[in-house]
Amino acid sequence: MKLTKALGRFMGLGPERALPPPRYEALADGLVITDTVAEAWFVLSGSNTDLMAEPARDAEQDTISSVLARTLAGYECHLKVLWSPLNAADYIDEAEELFSAGHYREWTQLRVDRLDMLQLPTRHLLLGVRIAERNNQTKAKSRAGFQEALGLGTRAVSYKELARLDALTRRLGRQLESTPWRARPATVEMLAWMIAREQHRAAPLPAANGDGAISGAKLAQLTQGKVMPYPDHLQVVDGRGEVAAWVSVLAMTGFPEEMESPGSGEWLRAVSEITYIPENEGDTFQDFGQIPVVPVNPEVSVRFEVMHKRDALKTIDEVRRLAKEQRQSAAKHSAGEAGREIEETEQVMAELARDMKRDDVTLIEDHPRLVVSSDVGLEDLRAKVDAVVSYYGGLGIEVVVGTDEQRELWIESQPGDLVRVADLGHTRTVDAFAGSWFWGGAQVGDDKGPIIGYLTGSTPGVVRNDLTAGSERGDATTTAFIGRSGRGKTTGMMLSLLDAGFREAFVLALDFKGDIGGLVTAAQSYGLNSHLVQTGTHYAGVADLFGMLGEDERAQVEVPAQLGIALPSHLRARGAETPIQKAVNQVVAEGEPATWKVIQRLRTSEDPLAQETGEALYELSLTGVGAPFMGRPSGEPMLVPRPGLWVVQMPGLSLPDADSDREDWNVTQRLSVALMHSMIAYAVTTAGRKDLRGLRKVVAVPEVHVLTATREGSAFLQYIARVGRALSTALVVDTQDPESLAGLTGLVEQLTTVFGFQLTTPQQQSALAALLGLPDDEHTRRLVQAIGLQPDGEIRHGHCITRDRRFSCATTQFDIPSGDLLRLLSTTPKISRFGSEAAADAATGTGPGTMQEALA
Repeated sequence: MKLTKALGRFMGLGPERALPPPRYEALADGLVITDTVAEAWFVLSGSNTDLMAEPARDAEQDTISSVLARTLAGYECHLKVLWSPLNAADYIDEAEELFSAGHYREWTQLRVDRLDMLQLPTRHLLLGVRIAERNNQTKAKSRAGFQEALGLGTRAVSYKELARLDALTRRLGRQLESTPWRARPATVEMLAWMIAREQHRAAPLPAANGDGAISGAKLAQLTQGKVMPYPDHLQVVDGRGEVAAWVSVLAMTGFPEEMESPGSGEWLRAVSEITYIPENEGDTFQDFGQIPVVPVNPEVSVRFEVMHKRDALKTIDEVRRLAKEQRQSAAKHSAGEAGREIEETEQVMAELARDMKRDDVTLIEDHPRLVVSSDVGLEDLRAKVDAVVSYYGGLGIEVVVGTDEQRELWIESQPGDLVRVADLGHTRTVDAFAGSWFWGGAQVGDDKGPIIGYLTGSTPGVVRNDLTAGSERGDATTTAFIGRSGRGKTTGMMLSLLDAGFREAFVLALDFKGDIGGLVTAAQSYGLNSHLVQTGTHYAGVADLFGMLGEDERAQVEVPAQLGIALPSHLRARGAETPIQKAVNQVVAEGEPATWKVIQRLRTSEDPLAQETGEALYELSLTGVGAPFMGRPSGEPMLVPRPGLWVVQMPGLSLPDADSDREDWNVTQRLSVALMHSMIAYAVTTAGRKDLRGLRKVVAVPEVHVLTATREGSAFLQYIARVGRALSTALVVDTQDPESLAGLTGLVEQLTTVFGFQLTTPQQQSALAALLGLPDDEHTRRLVQAIGLQPDGEIRHGHCITRDRRFSCATTQFDIPSGDLLRLLSTTPKISRFGSEAAADAATGTGPGTMQEALA
């Protein structure tokens, strides 16, 4: 009998192939219990590795190698990478907690419809660890039908045994929780889904019993079905006797001797990158641009066991001695020389043994399988299989269909089973297995909050961003949109502002360029309280810095600086800043200071230079640009302190270019920068009013590169960022000049999220890399250069690099959920004029009444 077993193993026909499938007896949080074994199952978190710096990658890979070598040594483990379609309807339930203003349900449904169109899959990483043997496996008996394939036991699991297994699971979980995987026990619902999904049915999952477990008839419900094996695939049959899915299990049979990470060494992370062209009805495409390329999403099943160092050294020594004997035997024959491979094997084994004795290195035996499925048809399945084989062939990895072994390989991939096809395994170092980066990929954004787009990195998923979350957490409050003009950063900002509006926030957007009026039109079309306000002489004095900063020392510094910006250059050259400062000091000393009083004091001064300065400023204060910050107050309020969206435009504003010299600014440009100064202060201090306390508050400031071009503007912007943090107000800035922004320590410290769009100069690319937390090297600069471009070089609007509050970076795409909304939010001159006029008409009760009429 022993001789028969040994011969069978030698021929790849071990007794494991003949064992019955696992018979499930109970599921509980973190536990899968069969008639023979108990396994602890954990959900692993992915790491954001696409743009991770090399030192950080090396450190994390070393950590995982150590976890494998120490924590999991000696355990039989089962790694599964599964995919599920994104259940977009769940976002409807989230919306009831996220949103409360306007027609938020209509807004949510718009996003849900778009997510259904995108069909983004969700990746699940699960790790099973065998923690107990319950019976001799050779005594397991088969059952009929699909219950034979997956198995069902009728023996109940006692509370005492369940408690003991739960304690073992939690003990191991505490060790894995502190790793980069951040492992947590899989819920019983997750485990039920993992098992039931093999049926490819839409039946609802059973609820757990009162003790938190699923057993008995409820467990039987999970595995009702039928699987029919064929030489190169399996057919899953539904309750009506029809084929519900076609499945093929592939084995990874050959690997190169050396693999690089990052690169081809990430052979498990790479499964999310495999795509194929599905069969099209009629096999015709109107043009190349319409050819659909969709992900294959093969599922990974890897059973592995990390050897104890003693056993690993023994195995290495046996291989080394065998190679040595072969070399010595060859020397005794006429050939006189051993093969190169034999000599290399002996040398490599000796070096590996030395490394294992010096470092924390050991061996792992793994059996990687890829499960490919299709619910379309057999030809679609084979097209997917060809895509997987071709993809890995390009990496030098041999992947083959498990011909005539589909049943054994498929059962082997089920939780609670064991390695059945032992001859398709590999022995490698834990470093090589960790280098597969099965937990790597792309991940960025808030955990909760509005969905703004999707990931474009190596793993799919949605991106969430809540502008107000920093204030609620007591964290940094500033979000930056950085990049070239025309790349979609302002449109992306408006999309986030709309989400904040639906969260019943007070949102104030300063529209210095006059191109975001469409935000008001879009907001009103969804029932949000929104207004377009245009400054002018009728709002004289509303943005007086004295009225916002009070009588403290900050006002005595900022008011002269602001008037100095507005001052004609010939007067500043003659030293007019000195009488301005003197007049400010005097007005402050008198009490109830105001900028118009400073101008009046200058006009009545006996100093000729002061008089001339006062007259010049007075005339400028009568203009529509100068009146809001230094005119005599008219008494008309600009904003109402209640939730809603306000877009403030400043007609007549003419901002200088970011790279223009201050001395070259004309009078209008000087006034414009000074007004910009005041409107930012007005926005932030208005958000800090007592009657707005308790509300979420957002202030959006575009074109801040104009401010950062001056010393006074840079200092003021840093001050505003700190004030916004103190007032629990989210600040959103938009700039084309990351180089000057990166030099503002006070503002950079308040950054919680950065959206980096395309930049073309090396200096700006390096500055953006610093703000994103990416290494300043040629690779990052090429990345920033290429972001926002299609493969054919055309612009890809809304494509950017996102850095979240955890300093994780990934490439993302802002996604506008409908064409109508995109047209409303467009910042092109034609649309922005239409949007502004439509918003103004709506504010006065004229113009189109609906979004459809407006678009017509």
